[in-house]
Amino acid sequence: MNKYYITIESTDRNSFQVDLEDNHGDHTTVYEKTIDEAMNYAKNWCKDANDRKKRKQITNEAIQEMIALDRMAGITTATSDGLD
Repeated sequence: MNKYYITIESTDRNSFQVDLEDNHGDHTTVYEKTIDEAMNYAKNWCKDANDRKKRKQITNEAIQEMIALDRMAGITTATSDGLD
């Protein structure tokens, strides 16, 4: 089941604040000039939820591999992770 939280509010700056949360727990807030642009952004952002999740998983796996390589190379210590 896909569940999304979408809030669109008008602001004092003649724009619309768009607050979104997708079914994977990702959040974002953007500001659009018109209600149509706000609705379009929300629609596209929700449509991309699964792709966004895949990209995050790939990034997280790459980071874990880098950490493992640093440990094998002896770069990490108790006070430094070597990822600087």
